[in-house]
Amino acid sequence: MQSSYSEIQFVKLVKLVDKIIYNITYSKIQFVQFVQLVDKKIYNVDKLIRIQNNKINYLNQHTMTNFKIIKNGIIDENPTFVLMLGMCPTLATTSSAINGMSMGLATAFVLICSNIVISGIKRLIPDQVRIPAYIVVIASFVTILQMVMQAFLPELYKNLGLFIPLIVVNCIVLGRAESFASRNTLIASAFDGIGVGAGFTLALTLLGLLREILGSGKAFSYALYPENYGALLFVLAPGAFIALGYLIAIVNKLKTNP
Repeated sequence: MQSSYSEIQFVKLVKLVDKIIYNITYSKIQFVQFVQLVDKKIYNVDKLIRIQNNKINYLNQHTMTNFKIIKNGIIDENPTFVLMLGMCPTLATTSSAINGMSMGLATAFVLICSNIVISGIKRLIPDQVRIPAYIVVIASFVTILQMVMQAFLPELYKNLGLFIPLIVVNCIVLGRAESFASRNTLIASAFDGIGVGAGFTLALTLLGLLREILGSGKAFSYALYPENYGALLFVLAPGAFIALGYLIAIVNKLKTNP
């Protein structure tokens, strides 16, 4: 009887030990699974951090690139003071600061829009007809600009006259389409249009302001001194050449001695 009781107790003990071993084993499995889960989470977080860092680096790189494109158009390759392009509207429409700024903004609008469109369709245009195709695109935006100015700014359109439709053959617009927009991405082409357009607008505004101050004693139509003291020469065509020459000399001096 005593022997049977001992056997029963032994069996219970063995079962208890088995249960403890099973629980320990199960706990180890759960622990391993937990560790694997933590490793996976850490890996995913690390991967996410790398992706975010790559995005930040990409944005920083492209932001700096776009900034350089804009800086290039305004300073390094200013179409008026450095490349000396578009001299016809530059000399003819800068009798006042308002006229110069308006002509610059009109050209900038056409430049930005045509750059974007030409960059977007460059793969669809056969190489043999690319220049006529570019002119058609530019002419479309010039027509839109001309109609808007006639409807909402008739006095300004009258002052600028023939030079608005002549934007179609402006060598600045056509040159950027051929040399930049047709060879770069849409975003880069848009920033190139912004930079060159801003540089052209700045140049025409400065030239018009200088001529207006020296010729009529005004700045943006606000009188600074009596008009009788102004030099009529600067309002006329010869004054445009003289003022432009001095501005180019100043810009070159600043570039060589920063």
